[in-house]
Amino acid sequence: MKKQKIHVLAYNWQPGNKKEIEAALADSSDITYENDPGTFHLKLEKENYDVIFLELHPENGSTFNMLRVIQQNIPSTPVIVTSASDQPELIVEAMREGAYDFITDPFLPERVRCSVEKAVANRHCVNELAYLRSTQDVVYNFEDVVAETPSFRQLIDNLRKFAAFESTMLFTGKTGTGKSFLAGATHFNSPRRTKPFIKVNCTNMPEKQLESELFGHEAGAFPGADRQRIGRLEQAEGGTVFLDEIGDISPALQAKLLRFLEEKSFERLGGNRTIFIDVRIIAATNKNLASKIADGQFREDLFYRLNVLPVQLPALKDRPNCIAPLARNLLKRIAANVCKPIIGFTDEAMQLLTGYHWPGNILQLANVIERAVILEEGEYITPLSLQSPGELVLPEPSRGDKIPELEDSERSLVLRALRECNWVQKKAAQKLGVSPRVMNYKIQKFNISHPRWRKNKGKR
Repeated sequence: MKKQKIHVLAYNWQPGNKKEIEAALADSSDITYENDPGTFHLKLEKENYDVIFLELHPENGSTFNMLRVIQQNIPSTPVIVTSASDQPELIVEAMREGAYDFITDPFLPERVRCSVEKAVANRHCVNELAYLRSTQDVVYNFEDVVAETPSFRQLIDNLRKFAAFESTMLFTGKTGTGKSFLAGATHFNSPRRTKPFIKVNCTNMPEKQLESELFGHEAGAFPGADRQRIGRLEQAEGGTVFLDEIGDISPALQAKLLRFLEEKSFERLGGNRTIFIDVRIIAATNKNLASKIADGQFREDLFYRLNVLPVQLPALKDRPNCIAPLARNLLKRIAANVCKPIIGFTDEAMQLLTGYHWPGNILQLANVIERAVILEEGEYITPLSLQSPGELVLPEPSRGDKIPELEDSERSLVLRALRECNWVQKKAAQKLGVSPRVMNYKIQKFNISHPRWRKNKGKR
């Protein structure tokens, strides 16, 4: 992967000091010097810089004003203040106003180089944290992916190979099959693993908003754009951008994305400066792109650009051997997150999970288990905690002491347990493997009553 040069803007630097910064950065950076305030502001508006140097002269307070302007308009760009003075009050004020670092004369090349490298690395970290809204499920080792069927093991083997290359990837499959999860695993097993992995959901977002999300915008690009915004492609420099639901983007945005994939360049919304970025694109969709191409809703040339390394994910019902280990992994993570000491599933509950067809795939399985963890009060998830209207319904019970677990309504299950326990709630709860509190909740939920219960005496 070719390493791109760092773009540096140095303001107010005296001619005699240029040799130090050039000795430190000439090999790794493109340096622009500017001493005129008006031209400096113009460059900030039209150009994109990785680091800004401000030379501070104590007798001139304009440097701090300049620093405030930069922080207000492009806060993501680190500013390194340099000065011949080492007065503590100046250093403190500079850091308070938002400077990333303060370097004093003599400007040793190694000191300058170290400061710039840390500033750029910190910028990547800050940008990634700012844009990742939720906790990212990360797999650092493909061995940790649950793959209990031969076809899925082959798919994971392919992902190991794909991770080592720079080509674009396209994940296809139904909602909830793990496209985002495995895209993250691919990134974190690639040479880009130390750089950002940024996800963009392309659905349910107006065209201009999505364009700004991806490519950024300049101040004044549209009403409400009062300052420059760095898009996610720039934020992910050196890393990977995951475009989820790529089949939903508009034709105009498809054209701009195609151009980026071909040239690795773009302009921000409202801007005219061409920006070159090194990122890998991984896309995903649950749509049939062939049908959308036939209908004229998706560009065929963009499809071929994205589909260099195709990955078709199967539905969970087609991976039946994976359901049980997936359920155990999800239970372990969810129980830890909510701090509940639940250690497993009863045999009956696991039969219920493995016998269901899971139209919502892994996402639905995770939601059902999370709800069960919240409801369950014992150490094991029971069938009753897995019930929800429209999901995992139980069948007609067979004759005998044990109530079966597959496809009857939850209400019927509770009623049968009560009848077989002579309407003693405590015994019925024990029979179902739930606490009396949960049983009472279910009785109230389904409006179940019996004349023998104390609260109902005298009502008939």
